[in-house]
Amino acid sequence: MEKKAKTSMSKFAFFAMTASLFITVYEYPTFATSGKALIFFLLLCGLCWFLPVSLCSAELATIDGYQEGGIYSWVGKPLGEKFGFAALFFQWFQITVGFVTMIYFIVGTLSYVLEIPAINNDPTFKFLAVVGIFWILTLLQLKGTETTARLAKYGFSIGIVVPVILMFLLSIHYFTDGHAISHAFRHSDFVPKGKDFAALTSFVLAYMGVEASATHISELQNPKKDYPKLLLILVLVGIVMSTIGGSVVSMVLNGKISSNQGVMDTVTQLISPDHISWPVKIIGFLISFGIVAQVSSWIVSPTEGLQFAATKGLLPADLAKKNQNGVPVKILMIQAMIVTAWAALLTFGSGGSGGNIAFQTAISLTVLIYLSAYILFFIAYFTVVNKHSDLKRDYQVPGGKRVKLIVASLGLFISVSAVGTAFIVPSTMSKQDGKLYLMLLGVCFIFTIAIPFLFYKFYSIPNKKSLKQAKELTSHEHD
Repeated sequence: MEKKAKTSMSKFAFFAMTASLFITVYEYPTFATSGKALIFFLLLCGLCWFLPVSLCSAELATIDGYQEGGIYSWVGKPLGEKFGFAALFFQWFQITVGFVTMIYFIVGTLSYVLEIPAINNDPTFKFLAVVGIFWILTLLQLKGTETTARLAKYGFSIGIVVPVILMFLLSIHYFTDGHAISHAFRHSDFVPKGKDFAALTSFVLAYMGVEASATHISELQNPKKDYPKLLLILVLVGIVMSTIGGSVVSMVLNGKISSNQGVMDTVTQLISPDHISWPVKIIGFLISFGIVAQVSSWIVSPTEGLQFAATKGLLPADLAKKNQNGVPVKILMIQAMIVTAWAALLTFGSGGSGGNIAFQTAISLTVLIYLSAYILFFIAYFTVVNKHSDLKRDYQVPGGKRVKLIVASLGLFISVSAVGTAFIVPSTMSKQDGKLYLMLLGVCFIFTIAIPFLFYKFYSIPNKKSLKQAKELTSHEHD
């Protein structure tokens, strides 16, 4: 019975769950600060990074023996277990920071529509709101992934697609009614210059996470045929929606754009510039629901790989245990505690500076951690193409070996470039804020990179040895 449920996910449900993993409304204000260059960045990252990730992950996910554990097997099989474990850890750990980023946006939006600024501006209120929302959503996951899939489907449709379409239609009416396009957008350049490339990090984040749904491939009715097609559709949808959303915010707002309330400022300007009307509040609640669905999709999705690693002895065996609904309770509880710690560090560590340093640091740190996994991912793909071309796979990047290497090279180049640009202080920050941003980002990043390798050396290797010895001892006793 359980097996049947696993193979019954519709293409739209899978599409919505995957889309809700990476299509983000909360990044539109960050995109908007780049003016016309946002279109350049979204096309660059979409075609030269997101498309390579989609194509390469589609191939790796269909290689015989590479299906179990997602990115753990994709990286671990060709590069070795240590690097597979590190990639898996980065894929999971980045979202513990990303949760804070997403919920910052929810808090900012709700603070706006409820007209209670203290929720967003007071560090204590903000911390309690972030932690409260996340723990409630975590506890809801204990009922199983069917609830998550349903929430993702409606959240993506109602909370992301509908608001973006409304913003687009309202902006057409707004500009045809005689309002001028913002000065910043009109006088910006399509091709970014110098320090403007610091924004590359944020635009890469717009497309991160598509491969996390690979663990759900077996739930599709015809995974070998449908998965690659769905990924290519997602590329187009991601580019179009992010371009529309970011451009509308940039064209409508003049002056400084708030990181976590810029979308609502835009909606208000489009509908009722002098006050927060009920249509504005409805759109605000819809957007909040969309981000809630995105958080829900991420709570369980990356844990599949952790459970698999636990069965291999790399993590405590208890972490592989699930409740009657197939949910790894212990992993979710540990995850929630880590998110609580990040929320405290980022909220109070930013000195309560209106949320912008905390928000920008959270976004950049999320990208840096995840890019560490992607760099290993592309190196692993190179290894598979050059040394394991004989392995049977149901999908291959079209064009032969040369095209495969070009595609992966583009993805790797953008990944490495985005790591570098993350440490360029955004031009919207003051010198003092920039120092705090770099300090927070650098310390957190170095600490995070070291964790999986230290854990593997001091826990995973000794634990695997002791399990092997125990198994040999048991077999000898039976003999």
